[in-house]
Amino acid sequence: MRPCVFIHTNHKQYVGALVSAYSFRRFAKDPDAFDVQIIHTKDFPFLREHEGEAYLRDGVKRHWRYDDLQSFTTLRFMPPERMGYEGRSVVVDPDVFAVGDVGELLARDMGGKAIIARTRPGPRTLTDGGRYNSSVMLLDNAKLRHWRVEEQFEAMFEMQRDYRRWITLGYEDSATIGELEREWNDLDHLDTRTRMIHNTHRKTQPWKSGLPVDFIPAERFRPFPPIAWALRLRRKLFGDYGLLGTYKPHPDRNQEKLFFGLLKECLANGLVTEELVREEMRQNHVRKDALDVIAAAPPLSSLPLSALPRAA
Repeated sequence: MRPCVFIHTNHKQYVGALVSAYSFRRFAKDPDAFDVQIIHTKDFPFLREHEGEAYLRDGVKRHWRYDDLQSFTTLRFMPPERMGYEGRSVVVDPDVFAVGDVGELLARDMGGKAIIARTRPGPRTLTDGGRYNSSVMLLDNAKLRHWRVEEQFEAMFEMQRDYRRWITLGYEDSATIGELEREWNDLDHLDTRTRMIHNTHRKTQPWKSGLPVDFIPAERFRPFPPIAWALRLRRKLFGDYGLLGTYKPHPDRNQEKLFFGLLKECLANGLVTEELVREEMRQNHVRKDALDVIAAAPPLSSLPLSALPRAA
């Protein structure tokens, strides 16, 4: 069985997922050595069935929104099931883009670990005890037979499983998790060491600039709880996205050039159509000037990438 790269997404981040999938093949030394699959929320009805219901997140009750920007995150745990609990897989968010050879990651010695993931930066201030950023993971699927996504998703609504603890791998035995180097999940940072760039700061994702914010910010902040109280009051008075403003330009122009340079190649290769981009612009999933930015995007060879650009 060939290893597989999985990109999980929803309708709001679908263009990002398409660009991500392209990036893994573009920068691979042997793009035929692995498969690439997109996992979409629309193919998992259980995610929609709990719309508006309370679930447990970071020790408090929140309401599930299928339409939220990040409603796909629990699908990070789907690859072992999809591969019949065999072989290896890499799973990434749709805002993660390869600029190096993922084959190096898929072939690495895992030292007997089931999961390789990056440790979360910053102090551990959450109730869950989870230490890891699961947005990029290398998985030994045979060691993860206890991952049953629908069953564990349902447990959140029974107040038996905390979303935050789940997503930070707090339910896993820490002895089964190995450390992923920063460059394989480089958080809004791009230089010649980067292997995967992750546009994790949602408000500055390059393909969203100028659009109304359509995600609910975190509402738990222990060092200064009044901030969380104010955020909850805002949501109660003005709705999920009221007063949140608009997406801002990314402070690193090279990261914007990278995304639109990749999307430009997708259009040139027929992997993405102009009609799709226009429809995503109409639905406020992609910024309104996207086609103009694509036209002006410089070649990727002008950027500080970790691998020599392959011929598109």
